[in-house]
Amino acid sequence: MDIATILGFVLGVAIVASAILMGGSIMLFIDVPSLLLVFGGTFGTSLMRLPMADFLRSFAVVGRAFFNKRTNPSVLIEEAVTLADMARKNGLLALESAEVSDPFMQKGIQLCVDGYNPEFVKNLLRQDIDQMVSRNEVGQSMWKGVADLAPAMGMIGTLVGLVQMLANMSDPSSVGPAMAVALLTTLYGALIANVFALPIIDKLASVLNYEKANKELVMDFIANLQEGTNPKVLRNLLNTYIPEKKRLEE
Repeated sequence: MDIATILGFVLGVAIVASAILMGGSIMLFIDVPSLLLVFGGTFGTSLMRLPMADFLRSFAVVGRAFFNKRTNPSVLIEEAVTLADMARKNGLLALESAEVSDPFMQKGIQLCVDGYNPEFVKNLLRQDIDQMVSRNEVGQSMWKGVADLAPAMGMIGTLVGLVQMLANMSDPSSVGPAMAVALLTTLYGALIANVFALPIIDKLASVLNYEKANKELVMDFIANLQEGTNPKVLRNLLNTYIPEKKRLEE
């Protein structure tokens, strides 16, 4: 669970809601037709941009912004050095029964134990990383579209409301309430884009970069494992993946 994402989202919504309540009733800011226009228009138009499978998958991808388990690269390095030392003393086959916490590292080690050549292992692991990046970028693309479309649909809703208001100018007392309702769609669009979609895009990019760096660390470890690199040299090599102040001592 990503506490920062959940706390930030709840805090953002709470501040907006508090500002509304301080100025009057929250019911003034709820209009069903406006909600339907903005939400329906935004996601309906987004559906046009992607295949159905990718559109549905993007909602699963957004869950990674709220629920993601970040593995400390220092833990991966320590585990990698231990496994490399084991392989150096007892051979690669000794790793077949070793307990490995990271699934991607386990996959790479299994490929090594099965006797595949280094080039094949490298290509297979690289393909795994590329597919992960591709899936996440499709999800990000969907939410970037939402961030662009929501304010636009809000403006369309406002224009629709203004046209309806101007068509019924015979009753001056209705102009104020009608104008308020017309502006609600702009508010909804801005909230969807700035309180949800844009922060989610940035968090997904952050999660992706973190996971990609960890997988590349593991891929580098697997390549050096097959080459029989000395564990101490391997530690120094893998330590380049983390900030200098956090690097593990030999």
